[in-house]
Amino acid sequence: MRSFTLRQWLACCHGRAGCESDRARAIHEAAAFPLAPGAGGPYKADNFLLPELAAMSAPLSPIDTAKFVAAKRATQFVESGMKVGLGTGSTAAWLVQCLGQMVRDEGLQIKGVPTSTRTADLARQVGIEVISLDQAKWLDLTIDGTDEYDADLNLIKGGGGALLQEKIVATASDQMIVIADISKKVETLGAFPLPVEVIPFGWQTSKTLIEETLIGMDVLGQDTSLRMNGDAPYVTDEGNHILDLHLHRIGNPRQLSLVLNQIPGVVENGLFIDICDVVVIGYGDGRVEVNDYRQGEAETSRIDLLDEGNIFGDALD
Repeated sequence: MRSFTLRQWLACCHGRAGCESDRARAIHEAAAFPLAPGAGGPYKADNFLLPELAAMSAPLSPIDTAKFVAAKRATQFVESGMKVGLGTGSTAAWLVQCLGQMVRDEGLQIKGVPTSTRTADLARQVGIEVISLDQAKWLDLTIDGTDEYDADLNLIKGGGGALLQEKIVATASDQMIVIADISKKVETLGAFPLPVEVIPFGWQTSKTLIEETLIGMDVLGQDTSLRMNGDAPYVTDEGNHILDLHLHRIGNPRQLSLVLNQIPGVVENGLFIDICDVVVIGYGDGRVEVNDYRQGEAETSRIDLLDEGNIFGDALD
């Protein structure tokens, strides 16, 4: 079996370094997922420095280093025999790769419940046993990324279009652990567009009702846009559309979440309230903070990237 350094793995996914793996090519072709407008493009093929998507052959940027070390630290919460919810998005993709490496090299035995078809595909590629939530019934923990989080562990999620499955899986878990880089921490939610999943039938009516409802909410903006995938509306794994709400500031996330879900046509919104338990924060220099705000506990450690050089050693064979 060939051994790849982290840098070589990323180069391989970009079609460089002489890699001819069918898996790598399939991974590379999966690089374009529509993202909420203004989100910084973590699903853009030319920006997404992650194992299952296009990547540069240069060393990891500080932001991607932060995502990787957060994911790596979060694997310490996972034990053999667990049923684990696997998130969707740029940071969660690192987690899936790290867990796959533990399955291959350390004999970790887990069952993963993915929150999207692309996470399911990646999990299978790295050797994680994939089951449905109906098969699992209840999970030991879910580990997922976030688009924003505040001091009360309220989240905005759904920039990658998987908010419905993400919320169902997270709430069916004993514990939800969020992995993120420090840029995702905010004083007040709302700078990131809030995704709202709606059924296709009458979506314009739902959009109008949402905009009228926002007039009475504690938000700074009321613009709403239909998320697109090229020239067509983006379609979620459940066959729905997503409206992105450009609110800029959300003064009362709990109230807004409850009100939005009362609007006909709305399936779910991207506000995660009272769901997250622990946040693992990565930094570009390899530092990691684990914060359990509800227990008032925090710890800081560091992951030496030099020791992680062969983390994806056998992934392409």
